[in-house]
Amino acid sequence: MVTEDSHASQKHFADLIAQQLQRVEGMKQDSSWIDYSTLKPIIIGIIGGDGIGPFIAAEAQRIIEFMAKDEVAAGAIEFRIIDGLTIEKRAEVGKAIPDDVLAEIKKCHVTLKGPTTTPRKGDPWPNVESANVAMRKELELFANVRPVKVPKEGLDWVFFRENTEGAYALGSNGVNVSDDLAIDFTVTTTQGSERLLRLAFEYAHKNNIDKVTIVTKANVVKTTDGKFLDIGYRIAKEYPNIECDDWYIDIMTAKLVDPKRRTQFKVMALPNLYGDILTDEAAEFQGGVGTAGSANIGKKYAMFEAIHGSAPRMVDEGRAQYADPSSMIRAAGMLLRHIGFENRADSLEMALDICGQLEKKVVMTGRDDGATMKELGDYIMETVQDPNLKKKWEGFQQ
Repeated sequence: MVTEDSHASQKHFADLIAQQLQRVEGMKQDSSWIDYSTLKPIIIGIIGGDGIGPFIAAEAQRIIEFMAKDEVAAGAIEFRIIDGLTIEKRAEVGKAIPDDVLAEIKKCHVTLKGPTTTPRKGDPWPNVESANVAMRKELELFANVRPVKVPKEGLDWVFFRENTEGAYALGSNGVNVSDDLAIDFTVTTTQGSERLLRLAFEYAHKNNIDKVTIVTKANVVKTTDGKFLDIGYRIAKEYPNIECDDWYIDIMTAKLVDPKRRTQFKVMALPNLYGDILTDEAAEFQGGVGTAGSANIGKKYAMFEAIHGSAPRMVDEGRAQYADPSSMIRAAGMLLRHIGFENRADSLEMALDICGQLEKKVVMTGRDDGATMKELGDYIMETVQDPNLKKKWEGFQQ
């Protein structure tokens, strides 16, 4: 029986289709990649976010200023502090990203962003969309790149998660057709899948990595996941020196904890939801989500962030200074690499490995029985300057 509610749901679905078709046309006109070497200054936006976000973002900024002190002094790098991407402001205006904040973000070439709170059912906040999801869509940050490295375990993974489609793209646009029926939507496009998968294969090619694994649930989610998988294998034919295989997300979560198989994975490409789940699992091997950084890459803009939450309780309890900034500092290293400072990014990543996994002279506990984030930052900067840095790190690999 067709009811008034079902008519409204059908119109809602038709509107979503129209929006997505318009987005496809926009992707077909996509611009070329930005060349950071031509920019002066490179403008880095610092977005604090919620909870511990402003604290760890400030510490990560301090690390970038140290790593690029000559460029900062010469005016080749400029920082802009962007306030307002807080749950209070977003709730007040009823938008995932307030218009004035988005305008400031678009004035920056890259941003370093603290975690933001996403309301869920039962929270005191209105149902605004995730700020992360909105920013990825607004800035066309189509690739979420998350590296995980544990040398002692033989793990060296890089995940390429599609960032603007899948279940998250329309996560706030589901419909309650009736009291008995609720429907959510997922979306996959040729253009969105191609650009993400090609970036994964290009990364493998440029870094002499001989394997790319595509992760889906195409045996059940046949249309959208099937499309992503088919496009992946089509692109793989252009890279004959790179082995391509595929796994289903459920068994893939098991194989990451299988010591006999997990070292065989190298570069992994995944739709949005699966990428979120699998990278959080992977980060546990490195020491938890608090230790993993994340890059959100588009052709014009890029955003770098921690992958953990905003931990508001730490702020409420006066413990913000004990929050672990490792994830944000790893994101800062990825930012440095992205804008062309590869050697300094290498040094920072080596220092993070040594400080967090080898020496552990400074231990973060989240409380006053452990170190403060400033003490960890000082330790990392001291380690970067160690003349034996590379030798120490290479010894760590053995």
